Amino acid sequence: MATKIRLQRHGSKKRPFYFIVVADSRAPRDGKFIQKLGTYNPLTVPATIQLDRQKALEWLHKGAQPTDTVHRILSFKGVLFLKHLLRGVKLGLFDDATAMEKFQTWHVEHEANIERRGNEHRKAKQAKKHVPVVKKVEEKVEEVAPAAETEEPTTEA
Repeated sequence: MATKIRLQRHGSKKRPFYFIVVADSRAPRDGKFIQKLGTYNPLTVPATIQLDRQKALEWLHKGAQPTDTVHRILSFKGVLFLKHLLRGVKLGLFDDATAMEKFQTWHVEHEANIERRGNEHRKAKQAKKHVPVVKKVEEKVEEVAPAAETEEPTTEA
């Protein structure tokens, strides 16, 4: 049985909300699933993602294939980086403590970066809200055109 880690759509029309689930690849998008791993709300800024890293990591080790969007979500939350580090431990490149230390330093930097981007977004939104809109009033300058003579010049022969 081929399993996929994919999004299951919920929410009303034009207000999407997704569950991140593990499902049989033959099952319909919003149909039967094996296990729920978390939620994803794309409407918030930044998008709200709640994910159980351990469950997701276990399913990746079992061979479940994430869809493109879920792949980006797992990468954003650090699950794929953790899988990469654990593969290095398995190959004997470094020990488990070093891998967890690397992941923790990455996670702290990543959370700080997310917080910084969120603050920048809020500041930009506030600045946009409080800037008074100045409308430029263009004064039409009416030029008085000299009266053109209606007579055509005559040519004398």
